[in-house]
Amino acid sequence: MPVADQTGDEQPRGRRADARRNQQTVLAAAAEVFVTHGVDAPIRRIAVRAGVGMATIYRHYPTRADLVTAVYRHQIEACAEAGPALLASSGSPFEALRRWVDLFVDFLVTKHGLADALQSDSDRFAALHTHFLDRLMPVCARLLDAAVDAGEIRPGVQPYELMRGIGNLCVGRDGDSRYDPRRLVELLLQGLRRPQAPDVGRH
Repeated sequence: MPVADQTGDEQPRGRRADARRNQQTVLAAAAEVFVTHGVDAPIRRIAVRAGVGMATIYRHYPTRADLVTAVYRHQIEACAEAGPALLASSGSPFEALRRWVDLFVDFLVTKHGLADALQSDSDRFAALHTHFLDRLMPVCARLLDAAVDAGEIRPGVQPYELMRGIGNLCVGRDGDSRYDPRRLVELLLQGLRRPQAPDVGRH
């Protein structure tokens, strides 16, 4: 192949790779900003955190709803992919479940304000909620099944019940700095334990 053709092919590929990296950096930065400042945080703050110009963000995500939706999908994928990895790396299935729930709580905090950001775009909101359930319920089910098989938790807990319960506990943090949902989520997880199962320390 001529050198000129190779060069012409490499440059677009390199630009596409750079664009993908920029997008991932922006999404990670936006998720962090949304956790601490809410989804109405200034785009400038996200640009500074990501180390990119505001024009880069607007080029990929013309509206705030586009950015929030992308962050939401990005967090769903990260949470879904973490489940199998945690099962493989944790000391026990219950520890993996507990660590995954920590990530899930982080995700729910990021999700805060999604409906307001999307405003009247109910179709997009409904599609995201369906995607959320389709991706995360099987992961939660796998973690629960592994913990049941290991004799660490009681059988019969449904993934939707657990995820919905955690979500309801997280809602209570809105506007109340005295309320820590993580403490109650931990109590919820302890309530799943079999009495004979030794506790596993947090890591």
